[in-house]
Amino acid sequence: MVERFLRGFAAGDAETAISLLAEDIVYENVSLPTIRGRRAVEQGAAKFFQRGLGFEVAIHRIAAEGTTVITERTDALTWGRFRSQFWVCGVFEVRDGQITLWRDYFDWANVTVATLRGVAAMLVPSLQSRMPVSI
Repeated sequence: MVERFLRGFAAGDAETAISLLAEDIVYENVSLPTIRGRRAVEQGAAKFFQRGLGFEVAIHRIAAEGTTVITERTDALTWGRFRSQFWVCGVFEVRDGQITLWRDYFDWANVTVATLRGVAAMLVPSLQSRMPVSI
């Protein structure tokens, strides 16, 4: 289910991804404000795609125990020729077939370097990182 969720967003299919969330989903990008509720996540996703932003994901590891699913992955945020690719660890809680918690951890230094590299790659395309192979 978590893989379907992430791949749905990556395919630009927010409707499918959102359908996998519980009404009372808690979405946390650690160090950023918490988003609560499916409607709020849906509104954020709609704004994301309306602005022409894109999302790519390469899942390196995924492990589950009980209701908890942990992912180690590379995410990329895109906008036109701009692409910022960085490491993310995600923790998901799944109950009754729906995701109730989505918590992502990332390193701001890594995101900053990825953003700078993305800007530089707009001028020198050979600097662009290639997405790693997903499992």
